[in-house]
Amino acid sequence: MNTVDRILLVEDDPRLAEMLTEYLTQAGFRVTHAPTGNAAMEHIAAAEIDAVILDLMLPDMDGLDVCRKLRATSDVPVLMLTARGDAIDRIVGLEIGADDYLPKPFEPRELLARLRAILRRRVDLRHLDAPRSATAAGSEEFLRFGRLEIDPAAHAARLDGVPCELTAYQFDLLLVLAKHAGRVLSRDALMDLLKGEPLEAFDRSIDVHMSRIRAAVEDDPKKPRRIITVRGAGYLFAKVQD
Repeated sequence: MNTVDRILLVEDDPRLAEMLTEYLTQAGFRVTHAPTGNAAMEHIAAAEIDAVILDLMLPDMDGLDVCRKLRATSDVPVLMLTARGDAIDRIVGLEIGADDYLPKPFEPRELLARLRAILRRRVDLRHLDAPRSATAAGSEEFLRFGRLEIDPAAHAARLDGVPCELTAYQFDLLLVLAKHAGRVLSRDALMDLLKGEPLEAFDRSIDVHMSRIRAAVEDDPKKPRRIITVRGAGYLFAKVQD
C-alpha cells in the first residue's frame, strides 16, 4: 500500500481492543479505538477513515444503529463483529450496508484477511471528485443495459438516470455480474471473481447483498428481470432487460 490505511475499531472490550490494535498496527494499519457508539460517531465526523471494524454489542447503542447512521453519510467499508449464532444480526447488518461480518470468537488472521478484502474494494472518493482523463475514461468500458447504466470508472450505477444506492461491495457484485451478462455465476465463482474469502458452508451473505442490489436496480425486486436466480446454480445477469 502506498499510504497507511486508517482503521476505526469500535469495540468495548478493552482487552480485545488492545490486542487487535497491536495486531493491526503491526500489519501496517493506523488504528483508532472507540469504546462506544457515540465515540465512534464523533470520530467519524471529525476524521477521515478508510474502514470501520464494528462490534454490534456496545454499551451505549446498538452497533446496527451505528452502521445505519454511518451509511446515511458515508460508504466507508464496514466489517461487523457479531456474537456467534446471531444470524439475524448478520443479515440485518448486511441489509443496512455492512460489507462483511465476522462471528466471535475469531482468529486475528481471518479478521486481517477480511479487512484487506473489503479495503481492496473500497472507493477512493478523492479520485471520484477528480476530472476523468480520456485515458482513464477509456480504461473500463461504460456498460448500458436498457435503462440501467453502470459506470466502472465512477463506481456508480444509474437507473433512468437516477443513482442507485449501493455499497462499494454491492457495486462490485453488480459489475462482476454485468461483465459476465448471459452467464450463470455460482456464489463461489462470484467470490473468486471478487477475490474475496471462500464462502463457509451455509453462508448466505451473497444472497443478502443480492437482495439489496435488486432493491436498487429492479423495477419490482420480487419479480427480477435483471438479476435472475437460477436455482441450484447461482445468478444470471440478463443481457436484454427492457
